[in-house]
Amino acid sequence: MPSIQSPLGALPARFRRERLLIVGCGDVGMRVARQQRHLRVLALTSSPERRIALRNQGITPLVGQLDQAATLQRLAGLATRVVHLAPPPSQGNTDPRTLALLRALLLRTAPKSLVYGSTSGVYGDCQGNWVSETRRPSPQTPRAKRRVHAEQAVRVWALRAHASASILRIPGIYALDRAGGTPRERLLRATPVLQAQDDVFTNHIHAEDLARACRAALWRGKPQRIFHVSDDTALKMGDYFDVAADLLGLPHPPRISRAQAQATLGEMPLSFMSESRRLHNTRMKRELRLRLQFARIQDGLSQT
Repeated sequence: MPSIQSPLGALPARFRRERLLIVGCGDVGMRVARQQRHLRVLALTSSPERRIALRNQGITPLVGQLDQAATLQRLAGLATRVVHLAPPPSQGNTDPRTLALLRALLLRTAPKSLVYGSTSGVYGDCQGNWVSETRRPSPQTPRAKRRVHAEQAVRVWALRAHASASILRIPGIYALDRAGGTPRERLLRATPVLQAQDDVFTNHIHAEDLARACRAALWRGKPQRIFHVSDDTALKMGDYFDVAADLLGLPHPPRISRAQAQATLGEMPLSFMSESRRLHNTRMKRELRLRLQFARIQDGLSQT
């Protein structure tokens, strides 16, 4: 009878090595998988048609639905480490998907470590101030409230499972080879940005550096620790688009007042224009020992 005291003891002998489960294996998840060649990598997918694409990347696909808890039971005891990048539902103030995943992981021996990809939006509007990981969340949108709920669930799960959990608070993700990973389409549409006196600070991270941070947190993250995964750029939103336009050889976007933006732009763009903050990333560099490959957005957007 296999032991249930060790994450590896519950598995047949041929499987007794570290195994990584990626939940939410989109662009960033695939980058994480490519950086973990020394592990056996599994990925939860809700699309059976993605199985071939995952296998072609050396990833073992597991079909399941975060919205259907019964399909997640097969995950119990399979992985020794987990990267959870799947988003919450699009409605409500809670994240039942994360709750269902965590319950499944408790059915047998829990993973040693779990990394959860959250959002820097949990802080709400900080009026352009610098923000450290010790700042209390103040979510101002249902989207951010769902993330705070998921973070809390992860921390409670880690205590019950005697596992290490790292929460990565992530700003805007970009990369030239990422679908929608550059502002090119927005610049081509000439979508306006705020004039300087109304503008807000934004934060960014290159997708490759984010994947590297996930990898570092799996192995180096202190238990129940929060990290800002952000680059060293400190730009207001309009200035970011101006820099991107110069690098991409496109015109600068038009500038408008906040009143004009409220009258002409949709709810989603306005939500990003309503929150201003700058993220400290010292903890990521010091504790995860992550040296950014793309420390400034100029580095990532000018990559050839």
